[in-house]
Amino acid sequence: MRRVRYYEYGGPEVLTVEEVDQPVPQAGQVLLRAEAIGVNFVDTRFRRGPGSGSIFQRPLPGRPTGDVVGTVTRVGPGVDPQLVGRRVAALAEDAYADFVVAEALWLAAVPDRLDSGDASMLAMSAPVALRILRAAPLNSGDTVLIHAAAGGIGHLAVQLAKFIGAGTVIGTARSSRKLDFVRTVGADVAIDYAQPDWPDQVRAAAPDGVDVVLDAVGGPVLQSSLDLLAPFGRAVVYGAATGELEQIPVVKLFALRSVSGFNLTAWRHANPDQARHEMDEIADLFAAGQLRTTVHASLPLTEAATAHELIETRSHTGRILLLPTVPAPENTPS
Repeated sequence: MRRVRYYEYGGPEVLTVEEVDQPVPQAGQVLLRAEAIGVNFVDTRFRRGPGSGSIFQRPLPGRPTGDVVGTVTRVGPGVDPQLVGRRVAALAEDAYADFVVAEALWLAAVPDRLDSGDASMLAMSAPVALRILRAAPLNSGDTVLIHAAAGGIGHLAVQLAKFIGAGTVIGTARSSRKLDFVRTVGADVAIDYAQPDWPDQVRAAAPDGVDVVLDAVGGPVLQSSLDLLAPFGRAVVYGAATGELEQIPVVKLFALRSVSGFNLTAWRHANPDQARHEMDEIADLFAAGQLRTTVHASLPLTEAATAHELIETRSHTGRILLLPTVPAPENTPS
């Protein structure tokens, strides 16, 4: 089978396609025949190495993660053999491959007739979007500011905020095309956060301040966002795309503001039952057509470097997929 890894840090060109044997699922794991792999921004930072910031340090060889949609072909010890043949989605490591090993515990069942783009959101992106809104929490009628609202998680958070009952959704992005996209998915106001006066534009849209901020950008964007919070406003930080780990001045919190952080792995460890329930909720929303993703590009697995280029130039809206062309599964014991 084919697999994509990298053996040195650098640009997209370091991604290497290689022929290897199929992996064997261990205890608690399944083997998926990949149908589609959702590419995530964080892996472009891991690939560039320590220079991207301390939070993006990963050892070599690099094994890109991804949101894999596929069919279970084999199960490891302790896993229900009835999973074989089921179409599922999973967040996995070594994900850019024809066959991928994933943890059985966190498989997301894919509803019938759901396309690959929507299915690729079930295991990670959509559950994160829902949980960060609930972690705030977002209440009916609240004003919410969502940064990077044209991205994979951001454009789902806009839709979910509207579904939950937000009064006003303000989405930020870069470029007029992305701003148009943010409006298309439901934002009431779209603002270019690359413009130096973007905080003033937010104040014009929300004179009394915003109730909730969702931020995965970090750096100066986060600092300015804290100043935009209304009394009792809440910011949820779930990433730092800039690589800058900000020190949050306590004095900014004295104005009755709060900041919390979110990480999907930590959430699953802390409250696995609720995390599993929310994955099921997300699947139901997609199945009912109440939540949709936008696929910007679908590329062959061998063009993983092109996928990373699209992400790094920030020219995409929504999701980028890698599509393996997989031969018929071998008759392997389960």
